[in-house]
Amino acid sequence: MQHLPVMREEVLSVFAPLQISTFIDGTLGAGGHAKALLTNHPEIERYIGFDQDASALSIAQKELEAFGDRVLFINDNFSKLGSHLESMGIHHVDGFFLILEFHQCS
Repeated sequence: MQHLPVMREEVLSVFAPLQISTFIDGTLGAGGHAKALLTNHPEIERYIGFDQDASALSIAQKELEAFGDRVLFINDNFSKLGSHLESMGIHHVDGFFLILEFHQCS
């Protein structure tokens, strides 16, 4: 079963006018948005995907294997983004994507 990312076309339209070298995905999940962005932006040199769920990262790794070493998978919460980027010597990113989930409390 193929994963269909939510609002794929809307996400692509937001980033369409940009030249992107380094991109951060704070909630990589199954990699659907990553695949769409990497396909539509062949200029992306580094796509850094964060996810706390190791099984989701495993799915994303399979989904994105065609993009090779352009994609870096980080099994951690995006809140630790700063320390990860610092350790990689990255001081500038061209795009950032994050899906937040809200739950209503009763």
